[in-house]
Amino acid sequence: MKIDSFDYKFTDNLIAQMPSVPRDSCRLMVLKREEKEISHFYFHQIDKFLKKGDVIASNNTKVFPARIYGKKETGGKAEILLLKPFKNSSKIEWSSKWYIINKPNLKIGQKIIFPQGLEGKILQDSGFEKVIGFNQKGKKLRDSIFRIGKVPTPPYIKSNLPKRKLMEYYQTVYAKDFGSIAGPTGGFHFTKNLIKKLKAKGIIFKYITLHIGLGTFQPINTKEVEKFNISAEWGIIDKKTANYLNKAKKSGQRIVSTGTTTTRTLEGFYKNGKLLSGEKYIDLFIYPGYKFKFVDALITNFHLPKSTTLLLACAFGGKDFIFSAYQEAIKKKYRFYSFGDAMLII
Repeated sequence: MKIDSFDYKFTDNLIAQMPSVPRDSCRLMVLKREEKEISHFYFHQIDKFLKKGDVIASNNTKVFPARIYGKKETGGKAEILLLKPFKNSSKIEWSSKWYIINKPNLKIGQKIIFPQGLEGKILQDSGFEKVIGFNQKGKKLRDSIFRIGKVPTPPYIKSNLPKRKLMEYYQTVYAKDFGSIAGPTGGFHFTKNLIKKLKAKGIIFKYITLHIGLGTFQPINTKEVEKFNISAEWGIIDKKTANYLNKAKKSGQRIVSTGTTTTRTLEGFYKNGKLLSGEKYIDLFIYPGYKFKFVDALITNFHLPKSTTLLLACAFGGKDFIFSAYQEAIKKKYRFYSFGDAMLII
């Protein structure tokens, strides 16, 4: 498949710069796959399409202020995006070595001076990711990063909001453990009140973790979809959650996945007829032709052209149907991307 066939055109004014307030007041496009029907609602009306026993699985990762700015020894500016620590675990290990991407280009051996007495040196260069070594680690490094770091919102969000407010908006209400450099945006639309309302209806909420890194937003840099290798991200499903989800699936309850990151995690942990538990890298690239094994319905946003997230949505809903829905969304002026409106595919 050619990646160019997953392109679409629209105007920048449809890119949401702020989330809906309250979150669940955003619009909701509902896609019924078998009937090829498209309907329009608001997210707080999602209960119309859910029933008692449905299990909503969501990614409870938490975004940390991963973008830091410093100066090279020559005085030039340097921007660093922390991707993940050299060692992975269910919680961030604040070791002194991190994988990063940066601009402008930095070479092995170059030093960068940051505020808070923080210094870094480029140790490795793989051509895209680099490894930086800091002169701090543990709580001291964590405190420095949280003081000087900026919320790593995508470049299409031009927000002047205070850091504290942006950190609040660019998280889900159920975010738990820091580890992501991008928000699991499919879950942005839930409010605590909506979750409470859905639970009262008999809908179950379960949480898994995928610490979002390059894999979710890295541009596809190959002309043919099948030749692209997605970057691995650290996923966690505890034994209790895996057991519950397996029993629910076996009993015929629907597994409703919140977002593409949750979907990739559930599908990535599925093996030999059941969902496994544990911690591991997830490098599953889902594109049209993929046969879903665990997920029955998908809550997602409107994604960038030619992105891995758009390809996953096309794999789940069917490329032609998804592209028809996108054209209708453009016509009806839905809000796109991270802070935008939602889609439910059933």
